[in-house]
Amino acid sequence: MGLPELVSISQFYGSNPDYVIAGGGNTSFKDQDFLYVKGSGISLARAEPGDFVKMDRAKLGQIWEKTYPADAGRRESAVLADMMAAKCPGEEHKRPSVETLLHDLLPFAYVVHTHPSLVNGLTCSQRGEAASRELFSGDSLWIPSINPGYILCREVKKAAAAFKAACGKTPDIIFLQNHGVFVGADTVDGVKALYKRIIETLEKYILRKPDFTPRAAACAVSENLGGELCRLAEKETEGAPWFFRFERNAEIAGFVKDRRSFAPVSSAFTPDHIVYAGSDPLFIEDPENPEGPAGDWEKHRGKTGRLPKITACQGLGIFGLGNSEKTAQTAVELFIDTVKVAVYAESFGGGRFMDDDQIDFINNWEVERYRAQQSGGT
Repeated sequence: MGLPELVSISQFYGSNPDYVIAGGGNTSFKDQDFLYVKGSGISLARAEPGDFVKMDRAKLGQIWEKTYPADAGRRESAVLADMMAAKCPGEEHKRPSVETLLHDLLPFAYVVHTHPSLVNGLTCSQRGEAASRELFSGDSLWIPSINPGYILCREVKKAAAAFKAACGKTPDIIFLQNHGVFVGADTVDGVKALYKRIIETLEKYILRKPDFTPRAAACAVSENLGGELCRLAEKETEGAPWFFRFERNAEIAGFVKDRRSFAPVSSAFTPDHIVYAGSDPLFIEDPENPEGPAGDWEKHRGKTGRLPKITACQGLGIFGLGNSEKTAQTAVELFIDTVKVAVYAESFGGGRFMDDDQIDFINNWEVERYRAQQSGGT
């Protein structure tokens, strides 16, 4: 029991896109004195022993005894500095996951945090909390939507203590609204059994699954429009090359029929969606307009102040944009995950996007920018 098993279970879930996409998710193993937690920006699918950060648990515990600034930026910077100081000798070049404190406070040898789209159909829905109580009564904890980082860890600490006082045990399943799920057990088989129960329970409950049957599209239109979108991005980045990836399937075709149909996928459900696909996709109502997308692009830029990572074109499909082929592809993958979450959320009263203030927090949070950069993002 230890680091080899942690590597194994990290790769097990990290290599399955139903659980982890891009740089999302994190894992840990702990004994009495040390915590081994995945480094920020490291891919779980390719995690090796050297990718985990060895942390001094006594020093991590001291963080809870400190008082931090009320200002979010100053607070998170101070907490990050204290977490970095809790690294063991020889770990100086590594950066621990932002959720390290949460991993440390849960009293299980193994903790695996993932963002399955099926689970997020629950956590990103209108009836998520009530449904979690109905389906996982007495075994799970629901944490309302809250900004990642120290505040999230602090709220989980308080809620887990209250749960233990009421139920006599620490919850081994923790659903985070608009985020994902934490699962903890003292063996990797215990973790797998809990995840199996979660997925099987939800699969029995959902009304329908997304239909990703390929749909043909006008190749010339998509190529020309994708090229024009890249040129618009390049104008704003001093000529640096941009790339696009086009996607159309049965489910996406339904969402891009018109602006109203697009509404259920028009914002961000989770932090990962913001980091890799953006929080505000551009919607173009007339993709064959001979004047091109420049007008829609300018209006969108004026409203959001950001380059769109996803552009949806009415009746056509969606484009992922990035400063590399990989980031363009990743944007598409995360938008497809948005579609999955929206479809699964139909079974729980419909989708619920992140609040605007939380979206702004992620867009401006240095930790998430670092994670995107480490994963090859912009």
